Amino acid sequence: MVGGPVAYKNHRYPVEVISHCVGLYFRFPLSFREVEELMLERGVVVSYETIRRWCRKFGQAYANSLRRRCPRPGDKWHLDEVFIKINGEHKYLWRAVDADGHVLDILVQNRRDKAAARRFFRKLLKATGQTPRVVITDRLKSYGAAHREVMPSVEHRCRKGLNNRAENSHQPARQPERAMKGFRSAGSAQRFLAAFSGISPHFQPGRHLMTAGRHRLEMMIRSTVWNQITSTASMPATA
Repeated sequence: MVGGPVAYKNHRYPVEVISHCVGLYFRFPLSFREVEELMLERGVVVSYETIRRWCRKFGQAYANSLRRRCPRPGDKWHLDEVFIKINGEHKYLWRAVDADGHVLDILVQNRRDKAAARRFFRKLLKATGQTPRVVITDRLKSYGAAHREVMPSVEHRCRKGLNNRAENSHQPARQPERAMKGFRSAGSAQRFLAAFSGISPHFQPGRHLMTAGRHRLEMMIRSTVWNQITSTASMPATA
């Protein structure tokens, strides 16, 4: 749960409306105004500014609750960095995933030098609370330098083609980035992507690997989990 009834205290809208708006925003490449329009079609009048505040207040809490329900990360980590444009300036989005594609952590930084790689390694170790058996990266030299300093006992692989898992994991974040016409600041990009990487994968169980019946059942299970972590299953209709 997000924190029981206190978390929703003094909110005029029902908890179901709040969680649905937050879920729409982080699940699909929609703007706040588009979420506002979708809710209006359902007879719910809520401004895009209110939706923005809900996403900022509850998005990360929902993502954290979902991550706590995820299985323990694998011991093989894939790391990669990619350009993102913020107010016309190039920044770097650092991302780590395990062998199953589960996002372990992300970090937006100005550079991709040794100091940036070292900062990401330390943040990753702190966030996961464990040390991997193998780290797989591209051939950026900053990884090797930071690896020798932060986790020298961990095997480091950087051969061409090994890191496709991390490179492919950037693709889902590109859709909302385009819909938002870029990020306004490094802080807003970090906040959005940290929540997005926890919420969006929850509703994407790998449709191509399942039969239609199995996929429908899995989505029902995941919707139930979403209701549980957003407290909609145990809280009053209004707050």
